[in-house]
Amino acid sequence: MTYPPLFPAFKPLELNDRDIIHPRVQTYQPTTSELTFTNLFIWRKTYHLSWCLAGDCLVFLSDSPQDPWFFPPVGPSPRADLCRELLTWLKSERGMSDPRLERVDRRLREEAAKAGGFRIDPAREHFDYIYATADLISLAGGKYHSKRNHLNSFQRAHEHTYEALRPKHLPACLDLAKKWCEIKRCEEDMSLMEEWGAVTEALNHFQALDLVGGVVFVEDRLEAFTVGEKLNADTTVIHVEKANPEIRGLYAAINQAFLEQVWQELPWVNREQDLGEAGLRQAKLSYHPHHLEEKFTLRLA
Repeated sequence: MTYPPLFPAFKPLELNDRDIIHPRVQTYQPTTSELTFTNLFIWRKTYHLSWCLAGDCLVFLSDSPQDPWFFPPVGPSPRADLCRELLTWLKSERGMSDPRLERVDRRLREEAAKAGGFRIDPAREHFDYIYATADLISLAGGKYHSKRNHLNSFQRAHEHTYEALRPKHLPACLDLAKKWCEIKRCEEDMSLMEEWGAVTEALNHFQALDLVGGVVFVEDRLEAFTVGEKLNADTTVIHVEKANPEIRGLYAAINQAFLEQVWQELPWVNREQDLGEAGLRQAKLSYHPHHLEEKFTLRLA
């Protein structure tokens, strides 16, 4: 096979593809959380992910045997004709009666709307939550009163320290992720099992993916960790955040400390989507997002 693969010759996503994919994604300056090499890589097994190049664009295929679909092509405009070609290919080569592109960002939505010939629908469950970094660090004002209470309660009750996540911390982070899954009974929930797989991929390839993280020790025991990276020039994206759920205020503590120590120069924080889960939506809304980064589903009209 030619490398890099050229449409319609797809190959499964692998770690050594990062050298080609990551610079192209960074040039695009994405605003949606999916469009990082890290997110695509750590969720590749869930998505059955393959990729190729089509002209100057990266194309990512979620090649599920029952329900294949495309991510939005990543690259320079114009892309509407390529979107039509991808949707037609899904119909002719994969037998999809209603082929679609998922997680389409506003830029591509505007291109497709201007070109015409597409049906474009908002996908609320995939909207990313965008917060002002300064708000999540200061937790100032009445709307953050309960968050400050949780954080103050934690700080009063526990001797704790924050450290940058280093390779020496990774085994303890994996242990904590396993403990979290035991408490949450991940084995009974397919979505939690898929998340567990993504978390372990992020930790096992932490250095190769060039990620940044933080940990909180409580009474000398690692009880929280978080992992993120720069999404674009103004925004960090938080890929993973896990804390012992039995310690009140610990999530607020790791969130605040990581942003304050690493990301305070960036104005925005993308904390990804809620996938339509009511509890997760409530938790994300409780931090008062500045706005939601919209995503859309694109089909042929």
